[in-house]
Amino acid sequence: MPQFLNIARIALIGLRRDRFALALSFLLPIIFFAVFAMIYSGHGSTTPKISIIVVDQDHSQASAQLLHSLQNEDSLKVATGPEPTKENPTPPDYTAASAEAAVKAGDVPVALIIPSGYGLHPISFGPAQPATQIELLNDSSDIIAPQMVNGLLQKAAMTSMPTTMAQQGMDLTGRNIGGFTPEQQKRVDAQMAAMRKYMADPANANRPSSSGGGGMIQVHSRAVVGENKPNPMIAFYAAAFGVMFLLWTASGAAGSLLDEAESGTLDRVLASRVSMGTLLAGKMTFAILLAFTQLTAMFVFGWLVYRVDLPHHIPGFVVMGLSTAFAVAAFGMLLASICRSRAQLGALSTIVIMSMSAIGGSMFPRYFMPKAMQTAGLFTINGWAIDGFTKVFWRDMPVSALWPQVTVLVSTGVVLFLIARQIARRWDYA
Repeated sequence: MPQFLNIARIALIGLRRDRFALALSFLLPIIFFAVFAMIYSGHGSTTPKISIIVVDQDHSQASAQLLHSLQNEDSLKVATGPEPTKENPTPPDYTAASAEAAVKAGDVPVALIIPSGYGLHPISFGPAQPATQIELLNDSSDIIAPQMVNGLLQKAAMTSMPTTMAQQGMDLTGRNIGGFTPEQQKRVDAQMAAMRKYMADPANANRPSSSGGGGMIQVHSRAVVGENKPNPMIAFYAAAFGVMFLLWTASGAAGSLLDEAESGTLDRVLASRVSMGTLLAGKMTFAILLAFTQLTAMFVFGWLVYRVDLPHHIPGFVVMGLSTAFAVAAFGMLLASICRSRAQLGALSTIVIMSMSAIGGSMFPRYFMPKAMQTAGLFTINGWAIDGFTKVFWRDMPVSALWPQVTVLVSTGVVLFLIARQIARRWDYA
C-alpha cells in the first residue's frame, strides 16, 4: 500500500475510535442547514407580522375606517391599548406620549398617530388638495417595518375608504370646473348617499375598491430611537458578534481542562489539595476575565474608530459585559466537562455555538425572523446578551432596566456551572 494511503487509513481509524466526534462531523452540516432553513423559511410562512400601535385622536368615520382596515391586514398586529392584566383588566388606550414611549422601549417598531382633523382631509389627490398628515413613529434599527406600514397605509386608502375617496374626488372636480350646477350637485349627492348606504352594509364593507393610485395618505415619519446616534448599528453588531466570539473564547479556554486530562497533569493536580470544584472555579474565573477583556477591546475599538458612544454607557457596559462573560464561561466549562477529547469539544462547540448564534441574533437580527424563531432565541445566551446591550447603547436605558437580562444570564451561568461540576465528578474517581 502506498505510504500516503496508509497515513490516511491510520487517520480514519483514529476518527472511527472517537465515535462521538465522528457522528458530530456528519451531523454538523445537517444541523446548520436545518437551523438556517427554519430562520429563512419560517416553516413556509410569509413575512412575520409587524406589531404596531395606532392612536386615533380624530375619532371620525374616516379614521375608524382606516383603523378597521389596518386591523384586518394579515401582515399587521394592531394594538390600540396595552394588554389587560390582573392588576389592570381595562387599561386605557394608548396616547401619543405612551405610544412613543412604547417604541422607545422596543415594545413595537412602529406607532401611528392619527391626528384630530384627519377626517376633514384624509386623503390627497395632489398638491392642490393636501391631506392631514399621519405621524409614523419608528425605531430606526428596524428599516423594514416603517416602509411596510407606510405601504399598507396607502393600501388601506385604496381599499377601505371608497366613499371618502369619491367625495374628495368630487370636491376637487367641482373646484376645478368652477362648481357643479344645482342639477349636477343633486346627482352627485344622490350617488354619494347610495355609496354610503352600500358600504354601511357589513357584507360590502370589506370588499376592496377598484380605485388606483399611491401616496394618497400623507405620512410624516419620525425616528424616536437612534435618530441622532453616529453609526448607531455598530454597537449592535459589536454586541452580536462579540457574544459569538466570547463563546468560542470560553470554549477554547475551558478546553485546557481536556489537555490536562490527556497529559496526566489533571491527575497530579487533583492528587494535591486542589478539589475539582476549586479547579473548575479557577478556570472559569480565567475565562471570565479573558472574555470580558476581549469584549472591552472590541468596544474600545468601536469607540475609537466608529464613534460608538462607550464613555456615556460605561456602567451599563460593565454590568452587561460581566454578566455575559460569566454566562459564556460557565457554558465553556459545561462543554469541556461533557467532552472526552479536544476533537469532541471542537465538533460539539461548533454545532452548539453556531446554532445559538444563528437563532440568538448574532448572525441575523431576530426581529426579521419568524415569531417561533424569535421565541427560540430567548433560549440562547446570545439573545439575552444582545437584548441587554441594545438597551444600553441603542435605547439609552439605565442600568436598572437591565435586570431581566442580567438575571437570566447570571442564573444561566450558575446552573451551567453546577451541571458542569456534577459531570466533572468522573475525574474525581478516575
